[in-house]
Amino acid sequence: MYFLSGWPKRLLCPLESLEQPLHIQTDPQRTFFAVLSPSQLSIWYCRPSVLIVSYKELPKAASQFGPYKQAEWRPDSTMIAVSTANGYILFFEIPSPRDKYLYEPMYPKGSPHLKGTPHYKEEQCAPSLNLEMKKVLDLQASITSLQSMLEDLLVATADGFLHLVHWDGMTNGRKAINLCTVPFSVDLQSSRAGSFLGFEDVYIRDMEYCATLDGFAVVFNDGRVGFITPMSSRFTAEQLHGVWAQDVIDGTCVAVNNKYRLMAFGCANGSVQVYTIDTTTGAMQFSHKLELTPKQYPDIWNKTGPVKLIRWSPDSCVVMVTWECGGLSLWSVFGAQLICTLGGDFAYQSDGAKKDPLKISSMTWGSEGYHLWVIDGNSSSNMKPERDANNEAHQFGILQFHFIKSALTVNPCMSNQEQVLLQGEDRLYLNCGDATQAQSPRNTSVHSEHKPTRERGPFSDGSLDSQGLSTLLGHRHWHVVQIHSTYLESNWPIRFSAIDKLGQNVAVVGKFGFAHYSLLTKKWKLFGNITQEQNMMVTGGLAWWNDFIVLACYNLNDHQEELRIYLRTSNLDNAFAHITKVQADTLLLSVFRDIVILFRADCSICLYSIERRPEGINPTASIQVLQEVSMSRYIPHPFLVVSVTLTSVRTETGITLKMPQQACEAESIMLNLAGQLIMLQRDRSGPQIRDKDNNPNQRKHLPFCAPVVLAQSVENVWTTCRINKQKRHLLEALWLSCGGAGMKVWLPLFPRDHRKPHSFLSRRIMLPFHINIYPLAVLFEDALVLGAVNDTVLYDCLYTQTSAREHLEVLFPFSIVERTSQIYLHHILRQLLVRNLGEQALLLAHSCATLPYFPHVLELMLHEVLEEEATSREPIPDPLLPTVAKFITEFPLFLQTVVHCARKTEYALWNYLFAAVGNPKDLFEECLMAQDLDTAASYLIILQNMEVPAVSRQHATLLFNTALEQGKWDLCRHMIRFLKAIGSGETETPPATPTTQEPSSSSGFEFFRHRSISLSQSAENLHSKFNLTKTLSMPSGPSGKRWSKDSDCAENMYIDMMLWRHARRLLEEIKLKDLGCFAAQLGFELIGWLCKERTRAARVEDFVFALKKLHKDFLWPFPVIPASSINSPFKNGKYKTAVGEQLLKSQSADTFVNMEMDTGVSNTPRSRSWLGTIGSSQRELDTVSSHGPHMQDAFLSPLLSKGDECSIGSATDLTETSSMVDGDWTMVDENFSSLSLTQSELEHISLELASKGPHKSQVQLRYLLHIFMEAGCLDWCIIIGLILRESSVISQVFSIMQSSDIDREICQNIKTGLHAVDKWASTDCPGYKPFLNIIKPQIQKLSEIAEEQVQPEAFQPVNPSKVTEQANPRAEESRTSLSHGTNPQSDAGSISVSRHEEDKSKTEDEDSFQEGSYDCIVS
Repeated sequence: MYFLSGWPKRLLCPLESLEQPLHIQTDPQRTFFAVLSPSQLSIWYCRPSVLIVSYKELPKAASQFGPYKQAEWRPDSTMIAVSTANGYILFFEIPSPRDKYLYEPMYPKGSPHLKGTPHYKEEQCAPSLNLEMKKVLDLQASITSLQSMLEDLLVATADGFLHLVHWDGMTNGRKAINLCTVPFSVDLQSSRAGSFLGFEDVYIRDMEYCATLDGFAVVFNDGRVGFITPMSSRFTAEQLHGVWAQDVIDGTCVAVNNKYRLMAFGCANGSVQVYTIDTTTGAMQFSHKLELTPKQYPDIWNKTGPVKLIRWSPDSCVVMVTWECGGLSLWSVFGAQLICTLGGDFAYQSDGAKKDPLKISSMTWGSEGYHLWVIDGNSSSNMKPERDANNEAHQFGILQFHFIKSALTVNPCMSNQEQVLLQGEDRLYLNCGDATQAQSPRNTSVHSEHKPTRERGPFSDGSLDSQGLSTLLGHRHWHVVQIHSTYLESNWPIRFSAIDKLGQNVAVVGKFGFAHYSLLTKKWKLFGNITQEQNMMVTGGLAWWNDFIVLACYNLNDHQEELRIYLRTSNLDNAFAHITKVQADTLLLSVFRDIVILFRADCSICLYSIERRPEGINPTASIQVLQEVSMSRYIPHPFLVVSVTLTSVRTETGITLKMPQQACEAESIMLNLAGQLIMLQRDRSGPQIRDKDNNPNQRKHLPFCAPVVLAQSVENVWTTCRINKQKRHLLEALWLSCGGAGMKVWLPLFPRDHRKPHSFLSRRIMLPFHINIYPLAVLFEDALVLGAVNDTVLYDCLYTQTSAREHLEVLFPFSIVERTSQIYLHHILRQLLVRNLGEQALLLAHSCATLPYFPHVLELMLHEVLEEEATSREPIPDPLLPTVAKFITEFPLFLQTVVHCARKTEYALWNYLFAAVGNPKDLFEECLMAQDLDTAASYLIILQNMEVPAVSRQHATLLFNTALEQGKWDLCRHMIRFLKAIGSGETETPPATPTTQEPSSSSGFEFFRHRSISLSQSAENLHSKFNLTKTLSMPSGPSGKRWSKDSDCAENMYIDMMLWRHARRLLEEIKLKDLGCFAAQLGFELIGWLCKERTRAARVEDFVFALKKLHKDFLWPFPVIPASSINSPFKNGKYKTAVGEQLLKSQSADTFVNMEMDTGVSNTPRSRSWLGTIGSSQRELDTVSSHGPHMQDAFLSPLLSKGDECSIGSATDLTETSSMVDGDWTMVDENFSSLSLTQSELEHISLELASKGPHKSQVQLRYLLHIFMEAGCLDWCIIIGLILRESSVISQVFSIMQSSDIDREICQNIKTGLHAVDKWASTDCPGYKPFLNIIKPQIQKLSEIAEEQVQPEAFQPVNPSKVTEQANPRAEESRTSLSHGTNPQSDAGSISVSRHEEDKSKTEDEDSFQEGSYDCIVS
């Protein structure tokens, strides 16, 4: 409504002997203001704020009259009456000499400002005035109150008399009225005349005249308050009658609101009681109270002291209140608090020290309410009379506060729009600044008071509320449009503003004419002919209709009221306007679809139809009268009508509508009469006109019924003319803002059966609800209220010197206005449920279920009802919580809603909540059945607090197993932590909040992050690798804490058992891909476990089935035989480049035993050895691969970018190497181009490529091969070798089998399995035959020497201490590339150089980690 803006300003006074001001009063036109000091009267100009004239009383006269007290302007601003302490009234005349000006604006040469414009001097120059004392009137008693009343001045004196004085200083021969003779009663209908005051010393302390009530509100010196009204036109004691307000006994001051017929009485207890007059009985009727609440202002609410001053704004929409102890507060007309300076940054400095509140001795509003002039009562004590050497102007205690206000205050036709528009004195604030948002203007930051972010655990799905509204509603900033300075100079202040439906154009109206602005082109349009602008004065506001601006104005030339329509796209000129003459003054204007509605000064309403006519270049609009409705019987004074609007809303008794489009016709007139909302409906009781008559104007001539009062205390009304069949409840409702009482919605109730979709029920329902913001617009479909709120910023820390203590920047914070919004849907649903209208609530909720914040709506409703009922002191006879719980079960989000609500509510209320919604154990099981594991995890936290540990462990185990099955690794990690916490008694810690140390789900195989696997140890260290079961170390680092920290704990054993069980199940079902994922994500010690399970779960029972399953899991195609493959040199499938072979040769030749880099090496498959190659296996390889052609020049060698002797052992080095290798595939030796490839060879290469699976699968298979090799699961190694079709793998396995003590069963199993594969390949998959033929000699050789015990010197026992640091670099790499973490132990020097062989075997595959980790990891 009204909002403070910026810092206040302090006025400078150019006079020397200026006394401290004590009273300030603007004139009725708010062009000047008078400032009183004890012996001085000054007149100031408002804009700019400059002193025009000052009258100083001579010392002798000053001692006779006494100090000045109060001033009152004559209605035409030609005189001022000043009361003095000794009972005198001084009448000053203000003659204005024509064409004499004190101040004129100076423009630079060549500026476009023309001085020849009409009214130029009056508008832009401060006039020269004189002050002459005309008359002195001695009333011989102390004057308590001075009030201008039409042509007279009403004066109350301390001896209990009321004087009616004429403005020429004469008493007109009328006697003063003794208050003791005025009868007072409770109302005007009392049988007796009423009791008299009856006390000698009763007098009026304060009074104010109310024109629309024709009487004056009074406050007596004993604190009683009343209203005195003349019973006839004669103002005598016999004709006056007073009514009491019975409940007020401590009144201090009064102010009246003419537009709403309200009297605001300030009380000694700091509250303001607002009364109106009951029109039927004449009694004073209590309306509402303005008071600070202990909830908002716990420190000060009862320490403000008595109310000192009350001032209504010029448009009567807000009231400013100040107290004896200081402070300002601003309230809307019906009691919504907008601003209070007794709290927050106004009351405290940035260091927390309390400030002295601003004490105000007098205040008055400036033009249009953009300024408030305030006399600072504190400044009298701290003013220093001495002046600066520079002879600078004196700062004294007049402050000017700046306000911006909603366009609704003056132009209520804006209420059918979804934009928020605020107007300041020289700028506009819009919430739809981006024209691309045009169709759906949005706003910001929903107040979700009940959603503290710190309570959002990993299990509460914060995505809905955090993402929904913030992305939907944009930012908090306004789009500010500066009003064109040329227009503003001659037409200040801005009186009306309006924005079009799409939020792309705004129009403003100043003193004369108007101007409009396009947000798309960023340009203003002003009248080309300034005379046309200055000859029209907009009286009834303006509105947009499509591309046209509709306004009601007074033509100053012809002295004629007119209704004008201007086209936005044409030049602003009367030649392009459609002008219609109107009979009486227009007070209000509004547009509904194609109808313009005018409210006129003779209390009549006129409806016009408006139509677009495409004529020539510029289309025009034509207007014709549809209907006139006289309202003079119902409206006592035309000024009381706040707004008038047409709507399609109706109660519709007894008639079912056949035509759906009729639901959106102009069905009723809504009239806000001084806060009473009155509805006039079409009268359909007469004969109905049938639709086939086809005359569009016939239907509109239906008369209106007598008015019905819908609601009281209404400030604003919102309605829309759009149709949306899905959201009929919201679009056909009427929204009311009722000040301190919150909002109301008049909601339509629809029938149950959907066979009559367009028939209305015969009733609607009025539902009240409270919101925390002041509503400025309603988004109907989005179920949101938009508003604005004042915020403050402190800058006092910038002024640290003691001299700066008096700076306004220190005394006051900087005020800004922020956009805000609030959801209201939960209030409406709740009100419907309270009234047992559950079906209507369901209809409404289902229509809004697609809104992004709908889950939040359900949660808010549940939370608010729970808080109210569970904390209630008295028992609740009919609790609402069970109804709300039942209602929420109708939605799929029921389980999440309940648990989110519970986790944001204190523990003490949980029992009450779950008594209504159901046992948390049952809800947990429902979540598991619905596969909603995250919600189930949230219930686990509730179970942990409400049940014994055994129960929560049981449920946690259930959830853990389900999460393992579904591969929810993040959740699994939290569950491990949770189970440990239960076991170790750390139940008080919230178990499911992730810590920074937990590995994130996006990283790769985290378990291997802290292990460096040094595979090819030097020859003397290599020994039987099958003692690994004992030598496997505990991993260090966070993911390994489970084993290392307290491995003796039974809880850890319990968790391990579950993990082992899951791993065993995966292996038995041959889900190797899932197994790799599981091990990497949960840090599962796979190798150690496989060693133990080598002869049990890790043994392959059916080689053929396993082979097929792996093909399917890893999307690996079965091999096929090419037609020309007989005797092809490529048939061994080994024409592969050994990337990094040369690099390894140069760097680590000494680490490999008897390694010869001959042809065999260059043809060796990429990952031919994970464990270090020794002489025998190398020779095997040579014999196998010697069929291949000699092409040692043709392998790729990566460029070394880090110096040739450095180690690439650490994770970071690996990543760099891999990316470098990726980039250098083209760096092939030039000799390669000289190779002559035959057609068949090319075919074979392409076939080879086609028979390979995805690159990612290849990487994963190699990783698993490495794991199985290290764990000694040789049968699995054989299967993976077969899939990859790499004979080196098979050879390596065979060499291990020959060279170490291997269980005979394993050998037998492998031989049997290979025979089965061979048999299967012969019948079902001949593509495997060539490869099986290659390895056939090895199989035979294996059988031959199976009895011998070969003990090659290359196998040494692995050094157990080294294994601790082993890490799979590929896993590290996946982590590095994805989470950009650094390896905690990336000390390159400490990692053995002998890892290069392993690196060599993987370099080609490393690029997969640039793309991201395996699919299975993120699944």
